[in-house]
Amino acid sequence: MVKALLAAAAVAALLCGAPVPGLAQTSDLVSKTAFRVCADPANYPMSDDQGRGFENRLAEMFAEKLGLPVEYTWYPMATGFVRNTLRANRCDVIIGFAQGHELVLNTNHYFTSTYVLIVDPDGPLANVEALSDPALQGRALGVVAGTPPASHMARYGLMGKALAYDLMVDRRYEAPGPDMLAALRAGEIDGAILWGPIGGPLVKTDFPEFKVIPLVHEELPPRLFYRITMGVRLNEKVWQRQLNSLIRRHQDEINAILHEAGVPLVDDYGKVVRDLAQ
Repeated sequence: MVKALLAAAAVAALLCGAPVPGLAQTSDLVSKTAFRVCADPANYPMSDDQGRGFENRLAEMFAEKLGLPVEYTWYPMATGFVRNTLRANRCDVIIGFAQGHELVLNTNHYFTSTYVLIVDPDGPLANVEALSDPALQGRALGVVAGTPPASHMARYGLMGKALAYDLMVDRRYEAPGPDMLAALRAGEIDGAILWGPIGGPLVKTDFPEFKVIPLVHEELPPRLFYRITMGVRLNEKVWQRQLNSLIRRHQDEINAILHEAGVPLVDDYGKVVRDLAQ
């Protein structure tokens, strides 16, 4: 009888949002000996198993603040990533995760970025600021299929000559970002549309001849900007609050890492490009 009453109380508490010991706000699974990061081993310039990505540098910074070494669980950022890493308790945090995703408990966001158009700075598309610009008509653009910019391109009749790249890939064997920019360099396309934290750093390190244009002038849905958080397991509010505190206290250092990497940063509403160099 006692067990039945306790079970009923637990269900009722969950339904009304009250904390239940052992079912909420725990961090029992979080390692006390390492900062355990779930990451893609081949998602450069964000993360890779050689430590070259800006997410690797963020992981090192957070580990230093916690006084712990970094320990990685590597898994391709594709179907099953969260299930086979974070939810399998093999690691404790995903460094970059879009705000509002139901698979994880999000921390506060630590940056906001947007999709970008990458072009030749001396070419006919150098002054384009929006996908509705008539200068894009008849041009061949690279885009990752199924991403928000593809919807805008379809609206403006830009898909006829588009070169589409797969979204869900194992980046150990297929790299849409570098491949798209290589196609732009080869003259196979006139412009490349990429997620800013991928396109911006790639241009800075590997394709410096190109211009990065943040797409901050789109008024119609779907939106092209996203607030990026860290992801933890759904019931680990204590761990989430600890990471929130670190984000709040070290935001300037986070910004410096992102800026140095070439990540285009925008305000929280995706309308104003932030220039941290000033």
